[in-house]
Amino acid sequence: MSAVSSAVPVAVGVPEVLQRCRELVRPVLAETVGRLHPWVGEMAGYAFGWCEVGGAPAAAPGGKGVRQALAVLGAEAAGADGRDGVAAAVAVELVHAFSLVHDDIMDGDATRRGRPTVWKAYGTGPAVLAGDALFALAVETLAAAPGGTTALRRLSVTLADLLRGQADDLLFATRPWTGPERVRPAEYRAMAEHKTGALLGCAAALGAVLGGAPPATADALDRAGRHLGVAFQVVDDVLGLWGDPAVTGKPVHADLRERKKTFPVLAALDAPHPAASHLAGLLESDGEGTEAAALIEAAGGRAAALAEAHRHVAAAETALAAVPLRAAAAAQLRALPAFLLRRDL
Repeated sequence: MSAVSSAVPVAVGVPEVLQRCRELVRPVLAETVGRLHPWVGEMAGYAFGWCEVGGAPAAAPGGKGVRQALAVLGAEAAGADGRDGVAAAVAVELVHAFSLVHDDIMDGDATRRGRPTVWKAYGTGPAVLAGDALFALAVETLAAAPGGTTALRRLSVTLADLLRGQADDLLFATRPWTGPERVRPAEYRAMAEHKTGALLGCAAALGAVLGGAPPATADALDRAGRHLGVAFQVVDDVLGLWGDPAVTGKPVHADLRERKKTFPVLAALDAPHPAASHLAGLLESDGEGTEAAALIEAAGGRAAALAEAHRHVAAAETALAAVPLRAAAAAQLRALPAFLLRRDL
């Protein structure tokens, strides 16, 4: 049993909720992507895991569909039909795919979910084009939806946050591990909110907006999604250090080998523990990943990351409790964090 799952109760029914939302969204998402130029559409389909290079159907695993579920549940929580949130779900999925395609290029990542990234499979130029097309399609999709003008304003704020988060993430790589210029956990937290949390918050808020919710309800759902995003990112960081490659799709200690400044590492370096200074020296000398992971855990980095994730889950629950929501949808929204934190390490 993982350190995450041992502290979190089972979220009953969440897989079924995710499946229900995927079944609502997937046909519309596929139809929307199908409007692209055939070659660009093939690259988009490859990015979603639907096809191989050349267009043959693929059995590659996709994501859990959390953003889709947040958009659909956001509409339902506002008292509307879940189908009213489908356009928001499609737009957010397109933006997310766009961000991953471009992030992989910027980070130089060669694989995602166990297979070549879009730029490795098709080339850098074509991958940039595919990402741009996904972004443009997201804007077009949301603009065409009833209530799309208000929704687009929210999406534009989210896009600015995504860019801010990605800029910080890239700059973190240039900063030292130690000294006054090192990256602090608080800076990482802000980056994660912008890069990961903003889009989750946007998904829930856009679903509510298209479902006719007042601004206060959309704002509360946005806050909840942002906190959920930070928790999700921090748990991803833990998985990147101690997760099972069969589950994560990444080699063990991949983040350490790539010298990524993840939350467990930064928390360990900030800790008043003898292992912290040993860790700093090891990171600066490009030391071996297994030893570094052991030092991070000894200095409390793993425990600090899990505590951070749980704090953000609690903050998400507080945000949801601040506004009146339809009970069934609100319960499903509250179950999502526990389910996500139970990912096996």
